[in-house]
Formats: sequence, C-alpha cells, structure tokens
Amino acid sequence: MNDNLYALKNAFWYTILFAILLLTPTYFYVTYMKYITEIQYEFKLKKQSHLILRSMEEFDSKEKEPFSYPRYRSFQSGLYDVHFTPLFTLIKRPITIQKAGYYAEDGYAYLVVALPERRYFEASYLVVAGELSYVNIYRDIVIILFGITALIFVLSLFFLDRFALPFQRLNKRLDLFIKDSMHEINTPLSIININIDLYNRTNATNKYLQRIKAATKTLATLYNDMDYLIKNERLSFEYEVIDLSRYLQDRIDYFSEVAALKNITIEGRIAQEVKILFNPTQLQRIIDNNLSNAIKYSHEEGNIEVSLLVEDRRCVMAFKDQGVGIQNVDQIFERYYRENQDKGGFGIGLNIVKSIIDKAGIELTIDSEYGKGSTFSYTFIPPLTLFG
Repeated sequence: MNDNLYALKNAFWYTILFAILLLTPTYFYVTYMKYITEIQYEFKLKKQSHLILRSMEEFDSKEKEPFSYPRYRSFQSGLYDVHFTPLFTLIKRPITIQKAGYYAEDGYAYLVVALPERRYFEASYLVVAGELSYVNIYRDIVIILFGITALIFVLSLFFLDRFALPFQRLNKRLDLFIKDSMHEINTPLSIININIDLYNRTNATNKYLQRIKAATKTLATLYNDMDYLIKNERLSFEYEVIDLSRYLQDRIDYFSEVAALKNITIEGRIAQEVKILFNPTQLQRIIDNNLSNAIKYSHEEGNIEVSLLVEDRRCVMAFKDQGVGIQNVDQIFERYYRENQDKGGFGIGLNIVKSIIDKAGIELTIDSEYGKGSTFSYTFIPPLTLFG
C-alpha cells in the first residue's frame, strides 16, 4: 500500500475516533450553555417586564390621551385576566401556561408575572415572550469542533508520517533487496532453461534435465508473482486484443512439463478463436496461478481439465482438478494464507488473481469439495469479450 495513502487513511480514522470521544463533553457543554442562555434570557424578559410595568405605573388615567402600550422589536407581551384570557396582547401564539413563572417551550420563552388585583387595566397577569435561539451556541460548537478535528487530523498525519519514516526507509531497502535478488534469480533461471533446450536439441531427452527444467518453471511462476506484486501499484496495465484460445493452450503446454513430474495429465477443451480485450501480464497471472495450484494440490497420476467455452456473448475459462479440495474457501484469497503448509509457496498467487479480476469485473465461481477436488470458473463479460 502507498505510504502516503496509508498515513492519510489512518489519520482519518484516528480523527473519527477522537471526534466520537469529543461527543460526550460536547453534549454536556451544549447542555450547560443552553442552561446559561435560558438564565440570561429570563433576566432579559424580567427587564422588559419592569419596563412595561413602569410604563403602566406612569400612566395617568385622568389624562385625556389613551394609554400607548409599549412595543419592542425582539419581545412580545400582553395582559391577561385571571383565566388567561387576553385583554390586550401582541403575542400571536396561544398561551398554554396557567401560572406565574418562567417557561421555555418550542423555541419560545415566556415570563408570566402576577399583577396586583385591579391595578393594571383589570389584568391579572403580564406575559412577556420572545424567541429563544441557540444558534450562537451551535455555531460556536461547530467552529470549535471543526478546529479541533482539523488540528487532530493534521497532527495525526504529521506524527504518523514521522513514525512511519523508519519503516518507509526499511521498506525501500527491502524493495531494493528483493528487486536485486529477483534479478539475480532470473538470470540463472534463464541460463538453466536455455542450456537445457540446447542440450535437448543435440542429445536424447534426459529425464533428469527435464525435471530440472520443470522445477525452474515452478520457480519462474513464483518469480513472476513477486515481480507483479512489487510493480502492480506503479505500472499501468494497458489492454489489448488477445487470442485467449491460443494463449491458454500455450500456458497448458508450458505447464505440461511441471505436471509430468507428478504424472499428472492436463486436458484442454478449448473453443477456438475466442478473443478478449485484456492485459497479457495480468492474464498470465490468472492462468499460471490456477494451473500451478491445480498441479500443486492434485494427487499423483491425477487429471486436470482446462476448458474454454462461449456462452451468450460470454466466455468461461475453467480449471478443474481432482486434488485435495478446499477447506476454507473464504480465506484462500487472503495474502500469505496457505491451507496446506507442506505444499510450499508464499500464499500470494490467488491474492494477486483476486485483485486482478475484481478490478476487471471478471466473475469467479468456485466449486470445491474437500478431499475430492476444485473447479475455478472465470467468466469474461462484455466489453472484455470480443465477437464478430
């Protein structure tokens, strides 16, 4: 995995974790601030009620001019009788409160003040109301949380990057070591194969040399898997038209010598002129790993069937063996997983295959019975398949 992507992914999850941990103190903070806001608003309503009462106190009923009831932009008020029937009110909402005190409901705050009997226009209660808003609290908490989250994300990214630096250096050295080692392995493998072929051209076939050549092909498959694993995230695999029928037959011929070491026969039932749009390197990884696994897990003197069929503008490539079967089908695609530790390998082949077919949209069906064998069927669908 790309180191930067790894750091970014983990920084994201650490940030989410810290954000969740912040929810509890945030909840208590918001609850407390809402409580403080209501107390402050109650004080404002009391102040407004005092202003209204003072205005009514200063009114002289003997004067000819009528009383002008105070009006305020942010508050509404009204006078009510003993049954809370409005005598005069600027409050548009119905009053459900039936006693003096401070109340808050549905985003509104009410202050009900009991009045001396028959002192203020026969009214028993003065009600002052206003819209109770928590917008400022929510705005502040969003700004605070956003700031904390951004800070945590940046710090997580920074420290993860710093912590990962020694491992990045080690991985780079390891990559270089693997590349150099693979290059050193590839050279003698090629020399061995070339010399065996040259020997067979001028001399009778030597069964010991054939075994050596089969073993080098097995090593070459492992080499190609490791090479693909190292390079697949850095290279772009371009698609091209491939004669799948011919390509599959070539790979069967290639692995026939490997199968012969265990007296295994590979039978090919291949429809002709089947063409697909795919990458040759990735196609080789799919075919080689299936043939290699079929040989590895088959019993001696067994039989492997490789088929290629065309069905409804789809082509199905299948590998069937009569080997040991699969005990845990769901786990075989995990990297480094090996069901049978005695069979060798690194457990990366099928993981590579799964990554390729998932990206390409190839359908895979596995039919396996433990102890009796397995069938891997790969279905290529348009636009990967080419007809006409």
